[in-house]
Amino acid sequence: MKFAIGYQLPDEDDSTLAIVRDFREHVHEVYFPWLSMPSGRSPMMTPDEAADEGLRACFEGELAEIAATGVKLDLLLNASCYGAAACSRSLVDAVHSVIVRLLETSGLHAVTTMSPIIAEAVKRSFPRLDVRASVNMRLGTVQAMQYVADMFDSFYVQREFNRDITRLMELKAWADANGKRLFLLANSGCLNWCAVQTFHDNLVAHEAEAALNADMGFDAPPQCWRFLMRPENRVFFLRNSWIRPEDLHHYEHLFDVVKLATRMHANPRRVVEAYAGGAYSGNLPDLFEPGHGALFAPRIIDNTRFPADWFQRTSACDKLCHKCGYCDSVMQQVLV
Repeated sequence: MKFAIGYQLPDEDDSTLAIVRDFREHVHEVYFPWLSMPSGRSPMMTPDEAADEGLRACFEGELAEIAATGVKLDLLLNASCYGAAACSRSLVDAVHSVIVRLLETSGLHAVTTMSPIIAEAVKRSFPRLDVRASVNMRLGTVQAMQYVADMFDSFYVQREFNRDITRLMELKAWADANGKRLFLLANSGCLNWCAVQTFHDNLVAHEAEAALNADMGFDAPPQCWRFLMRPENRVFFLRNSWIRPEDLHHYEHLFDVVKLATRMHANPRRVVEAYAGGAYSGNLPDLFEPGHGALFAPRIIDNTRFPADWFQRTSACDKLCHKCGYCDSVMQQVLV
């Protein structure tokens, strides 16, 4: 099993290129947005930064060096909303020009998107690229994948089913029979079945323009933070989709590449090291994106204190959490 890791602009302490070189045997691909274009997270650059030739050259140079190591590149065009441009020729033209530039300068293996317009445009103009469905499309059934099978070559499975091994085996069987590939996101810190996910995804897609809006008067925390900050709700942290590094080997028969959310993470090297090594001794939320470790302070969720039956219990249960007390008992054990 290998990993897809997220690109970050280099700083004085570390860089994605350095992480790739240090963990080359474990890294399959690097995923990245393009300059200030909307994506599934905050823009990598502001419009002013994207116009800075030196910064652009640094970014494109690192991508070329990463590709030179043999690691594949995955372009993220996975914003949930492009506003009035969603079905426009200008959007398709912009996507086309970005892909052409990447193919000329560093190479490109895949494009991950939520947009059927972008997916069809890429598939039509660049048939050799892997067109991949974003995890935020929430494709968790065979039927859902069948709807868009003509648009996508591969799929990120809906993260809420990460601990449903029977469901994942069913999806894998269909994918194998239909010439498709499946990918998994291992370390999402998001709440399962979050009712606010669509709102939040759309908000993030317009974050750059919202920052310029002088009428912005609200700075409320995301719903997961609002919910988990109440002590009686903290057990829900254990009921999410994340997979501990110690348990990832149980998925080797299902996925040959697993995505690690590191594009916005404060310490991506720690995440890659933990999952590549299959073990982590520390505060478990520190491996996730988003991480909610601050909500438990001064206590931590000690990853070494999970019971031996954690994976077996949580991967085979009926997911009727409101009727079960297992996670409540585990929380008492791991919160120290």
